[in-house]
Amino acid sequence: MLVYVIKRIALAIVIIVLAVTLLYLMIHAVPGDPATVLLGPRATPELIEALHQKMGLDQPLPVQIVSFFGRILSGDLGTDVLQDKPVSTMIVAVLPYTLMLVAAGITWALILGIPLGVYSAMHPDSWMDKVAGVSSVAFIAMPPFVVGLYALLLFSVILGWFPVIGGGGDKGLIGQLHHLVLPAFAVGLGWVGYLARIVRASMLEVLAENHVRHARAHGLSHNRIQYHYVLRIAILPAVTIIGIGIGAMLSGVVFAEIIFARPGLGKLIFVAVQQRNFPLIMGTVLVTTSLFVVATTLSDIVNALLDPRIRERL
Repeated sequence: MLVYVIKRIALAIVIIVLAVTLLYLMIHAVPGDPATVLLGPRATPELIEALHQKMGLDQPLPVQIVSFFGRILSGDLGTDVLQDKPVSTMIVAVLPYTLMLVAAGITWALILGIPLGVYSAMHPDSWMDKVAGVSSVAFIAMPPFVVGLYALLLFSVILGWFPVIGGGGDKGLIGQLHHLVLPAFAVGLGWVGYLARIVRASMLEVLAENHVRHARAHGLSHNRIQYHYVLRIAILPAVTIIGIGIGAMLSGVVFAEIIFARPGLGKLIFVAVQQRNFPLIMGTVLVTTSLFVVATTLSDIVNALLDPRIRERL
């Protein structure tokens, strides 16, 4: 198990390095000069050159990439050229809001999606199974920004049950949770459908295996078979999806944070891209990519703990 964990962590580091390097190249391929965009069309050549030096854009591209990773190893993500603040400080200030939103979204998706999938698998072709199937597909098909807009219109504007905008940072824990309900609903609804469908399909597959028939033949109780023999194996694909879902929600929170005017990492990335704020873009994307890779790595490790066969595949 230790060898598997070491290999998986090494692979995660390689993925982060390749992803950030590719992003660096893609940003440089975008037409337009970041310094000119930040300073405006009336900026003098001297000001543009000074900003190039401050952002490190006067160096060859390979040197910029090596320098960027060198700063990362020392804990320096660069400086925001507009506010003259460390990028790491700006990220730390908004990261808790994003992590709370992702945690809330995936938690309520788990609480609802897994039991729904289990019930559908244990009662196939029932009316509840059919309703769950149609609902799951509908949830998956709805983008987070559409869910967020309609939730905002219905529950905030019309009914007035929840705050319209903001993160509730100045209203204590209860206020933050109150502001968190609708954004978490928007980013988590689609994953209710994913989890329900995957758990249902996986349980039906496991129920048809020989060891389940053998357990039934020995007179084991229905609940023991369902939870000890079936769900323990059927949950493995869901664990993988949870890791992917946490990473995917990091992209979904961009829309939720913009629609609900919440502070967060997604909104910070959106503003940085609009401004062509190169250091802030690289810092925020590095953190987002790292969170995605960490989430999928942890899900793989949990899968390996639950299923020893996985350890031999890497």
